Amino acid sequence: MLKSLMLCGAMLLPGAVQAAAPDPVVMSFATVGDSRMDTAGAQTAQDKVYLQNTRALSRILREIEAARPKALFFNGDMIMAYTSDAAQVAREYAYWRGMTAGLMEAGTYVVPVSGNHEMQSKGAGGKKARVENEELWRASMGDLILDTARFHAVTGLEASAFDANNAPQIGGPDGVQTSQSQLTYSFDAGGSHFVVIDTDPVGNDGHGPAHWLAQDLAQAKARGAKRFFVFGHKPVYTYYYRKGVEKDGMDIYPDNAQAFWKVIEEYGAAYFCGHQHIFNAQQPEGKAWQIMVGSGGSPFTAQKGESSNPQDRMYAWALVRVRASGKVQIEVYGFDEHYGKTQKLKTVQY
Repeated sequence: MLKSLMLCGAMLLPGAVQAAAPDPVVMSFATVGDSRMDTAGAQTAQDKVYLQNTRALSRILREIEAARPKALFFNGDMIMAYTSDAAQVAREYAYWRGMTAGLMEAGTYVVPVSGNHEMQSKGAGGKKARVENEELWRASMGDLILDTARFHAVTGLEASAFDANNAPQIGGPDGVQTSQSQLTYSFDAGGSHFVVIDTDPVGNDGHGPAHWLAQDLAQAKARGAKRFFVFGHKPVYTYYYRKGVEKDGMDIYPDNAQAFWKVIEEYGAAYFCGHQHIFNAQQPEGKAWQIMVGSGGSPFTAQKGESSNPQDRMYAWALVRVRASGKVQIEVYGFDEHYGKTQKLKTVQY
């Protein structure tokens, strides 16, 4: 029997405590992205300073803490940035880290994933990733990527096969021009393989490292990994919540999107992303899932009246459980812009 927890005075969400079962949960994690806010959308003086949707993100974090997953993968755009003011960027990182720190004390390891707001800056040539932003990321997030001793202390699980040098190489087939250490990497935990990618590497914005991913998943499979989970900021395939939506993922570059998704399909992996501030689950080629949960508090992508699906304007996050047999269950929970009761929006099993 699952122990139920009351969250936010709303619906009952399943916790992680359960009796012995013939197919027990061996790994669990939550994932969401996109909590940054701009000054125009900030509702409080505090959020105008730190550029965060504190109300939405704090509620999501409380719900995640109650569900007690082993990890939270936060899929980018946790800060607004887009500025050359390094002190401002550091303040935004520090505020976000302060908000998520309680999870680390409660048994959930926080794994940050870089997004375009972390990697890019605005200039005459548009939004482009910069080396300086990569360094700011390492300075503010590097201690989390990946502290295997702390991962074990927080979760009780061993994280193995982590190598900071296991990343797409400069000048290689993935078009990388700068070091991707602490930006793209992978590790094993709980019988599954986890991959974090930077979808905006310097000089190759909006691309996923398809060649490196194929090699990395092949090595993980050879080690005996049963399931594969990949986390990036930008989607492989754009979610068309209305007619006329412009492509906003790797599909801007179709060859890259197809090559990347071919690897996801081959290994039956699941790809979790954000960027579009919306929840969507799709199977682009009929098998593997792309789960978009860019719904952590940033302004909704779907404007009022643009979609007939109420879930397109809800704050949402996903909870994933992996069982000893290899079966995977993904549950997505969300609440509306008026902060009503939390609802289960979607269940995916494979």
